[in-house]
Amino acid sequence: MDIKQVQAVMADHQGDRYVDGWAALWSKGENLPWDRGFPNPALEDILTHRQGTIGGPVTKDAQGQTCRRKALVPGCGRGVDVLLLASFGYDAYGLEYSSGAMEACKKEEAENGSWYRIRDEKVGRGKVTFVQGDFFDDAWLKEIGVPLNGFDLVYDYTFFCALNLSLRPKWANRHTQLLAPSPAGNLICLEFPRHKGLLEPGPPFASPSEAYVAHLSHPGEDIPYDAKGMVKHDPLREPSTNGLERVAYWQPERTHEVGQGENGVIHDRVSIWRRR
Repeated sequence: MDIKQVQAVMADHQGDRYVDGWAALWSKGENLPWDRGFPNPALEDILTHRQGTIGGPVTKDAQGQTCRRKALVPGCGRGVDVLLLASFGYDAYGLEYSSGAMEACKKEEAENGSWYRIRDEKVGRGKVTFVQGDFFDDAWLKEIGVPLNGFDLVYDYTFFCALNLSLRPKWANRHTQLLAPSPAGNLICLEFPRHKGLLEPGPPFASPSEAYVAHLSHPGEDIPYDAKGMVKHDPLREPSTNGLERVAYWQPERTHEVGQGENGVIHDRVSIWRRR
């Protein structure tokens, strides 16, 4: 399946019907064209070298007992990022809407789960949970027994760019509902594709850093885009009261080839966000 075939299917599933579009794609039993089949090395580097920013996979609860922190990957595809997070010690949850995606996740875990070696024997491997549901609905949270504001880490890579621009306000607002209070809760955005033409059709839709800033600083608000496809965002505008705060931003040393330009120039960026 190529990008144009994906875009043709999704063009028939606009707005909140996007979930049915992705279900239709998964029902074909084919991988999406930007699925590399293994986690983005940028995520591995974050988990290895940036614990000073995002914290580690274990913590202490109110009673002083050691417990694992919870990580969520919305739109997790075949679940490779979920398996990587668990190998670092997180209790990792992968969310997908379709039964086809759930089957792909379980197959990936069964066939390749052992490839994800435990990174710290003292911490061990976290629990892996794949759950079927709509990101914007609470039913899947009740199914896995995680409350609102219950995730210590959320990883968004090819989810933001998969959503039509009209859903970006809901996307940002939903993260405020899922993230644990600061500083425990961290949203990791691996920003992709930043180098795509702003007016080119999606998915994946062009996702410049300015779009992340505008939406996450003012979750739930309709953010305008100009005729050239650039988000209209005043960098001096005060964030809304429930807006997230960007606490780190950098160019990763490694990323998938799809996030690189000529001569291996890396276009992707990593941003870390917390509730204020």
